[in-house]
Amino acid sequence: MDQILDKLLVHGMRPPEREKLQEIISNERHFYVEPRHGKPLVDILWTLGQAIQSRSEIQADYRTQTGEKKHRRLQPVGLMCSEFYFYLAAFLKNVDRNQEFEYPEDPYPTIYRVDRLEQIQVQSEHFTVPYGQRFSEGEFRKRVQFMYGGRLRTVHFLYKGPSVEAVLDRLPTA
Repeated sequence: MDQILDKLLVHGMRPPEREKLQEIISNERHFYVEPRHGKPLVDILWTLGQAIQSRSEIQADYRTQTGEKKHRRLQPVGLMCSEFYFYLAAFLKNVDRNQEFEYPEDPYPTIYRVDRLEQIQVQSEHFTVPYGQRFSEGEFRKRVQFMYGGRLRTVHFLYKGPSVEAVLDRLPTA
């Protein structure tokens, strides 16, 4: 974070405004705690972004929460940032969805935490996604609160707080 902020401040502002902004963000900068994975992600994000734009398949190893390594062939369709982490949305290739997934008919891509991807290789094979089935990060974010797959659920609840906007901001499809 410090490198990004320094570059933005140096290249994006004149000295008088830079000093004011440094003062404004100094508290947040001081108390910021980076994610514990400690993995530099800029090059990985760039590679994934290029693969998404060119619709190139990728091969990668993915380390699950339990530490198990899974080799995957993926069709990457989106990158998102949520809750301190970057995520890749990608459709799996060459996997028996009935065997691997609790909900094999799930129309959404699988979500992978980027810092858990290893040995990423962009392939020469390209894929197409029909326009009506294209992945929209914004639409996905409206419907999914946390970056976990599974069946979408409809929840009914009664809210009696003072600010319904707080609920509607967190649950945009409510």
